[in-house]
Amino acid sequence: MTKVNEDKTIVGILRNIKYVFLKRHAYGLTNTIRVLPDFFVIGVVRSGTTSMYHYLDQHPSIVKSAYDEIGFFDDNFRLGWSWYRSLFPTRMKKEKIKEETGNFLTFDDTPFYIYNEIVAKRIREFFPNGKIIALLRNPIDRAYSNYFLGVRMGDEKRSFEEAILEEMEHIKQYNEIQIDEFLSQSYLGRGLYALQLEIWFRYFKRENILIIKSEDFSKNTQRIMEQVFRFLDLPNFKIKNTQKSNVAEYPNMEEKTRDLLREFFRPYNEKLYDMLKIDYNWM
Repeated sequence: MTKVNEDKTIVGILRNIKYVFLKRHAYGLTNTIRVLPDFFVIGVVRSGTTSMYHYLDQHPSIVKSAYDEIGFFDDNFRLGWSWYRSLFPTRMKKEKIKEETGNFLTFDDTPFYIYNEIVAKRIREFFPNGKIIALLRNPIDRAYSNYFLGVRMGDEKRSFEEAILEEMEHIKQYNEIQIDEFLSQSYLGRGLYALQLEIWFRYFKRENILIIKSEDFSKNTQRIMEQVFRFLDLPNFKIKNTQKSNVAEYPNMEEKTRDLLREFFRPYNEKLYDMLKIDYNWM
């Protein structure tokens, strides 16, 4: 792992005092004896990453971070490494678990990482051998779920149809230089998975990236978690609590709207299937 350089400027020191000691309290005081993550769950939003966060923590050799959606490598990078360390287990906890189980891992689960090339570069710089997990949901259903999240939060006033028609026009005009900014604000753009995975395949070996179909994860949770544990080189473990997190209810999509989105996503999905050599058969 590349050596982590702390910001030694006056501004950096004052920022650390604010965010490490005032925001993280006792955890901030012990940041120097805490570990950094071994792997990353990078996305996508509304695909089951919160459930994954809780399922992973049930394995006796895995300890979760203080919370999910840390966002350190994008929005919170300015808070510094001391703040980031304060979110992870102590070295003593690591040694205790290794003694008990023979293994120890901790992780960062932030579903906004996947579309941001700056994040991929930063993680590659500091964790060149880190393992990456991505969950991909049918982009039609993912967009619809994401839309209703915006409605619940009071940020979205348009109808779903109005929103996607506007985005379709924008997508015709964007170029790949603008992809990070575009995807971060777009229901449909976040479902252009091939464009996002290309970023990660540039920085990490394919064998270090596990792609999971979200629908399989939902229907066959134990089997998928076995696959995840194998990928992480951990003994298999049957998780006891498979309750799903952040489940939301909303009306069924109009069939004509789904038909429109099927045609829109068809070429992007085909590019993804070709990239991964697998057909997810999303309809």
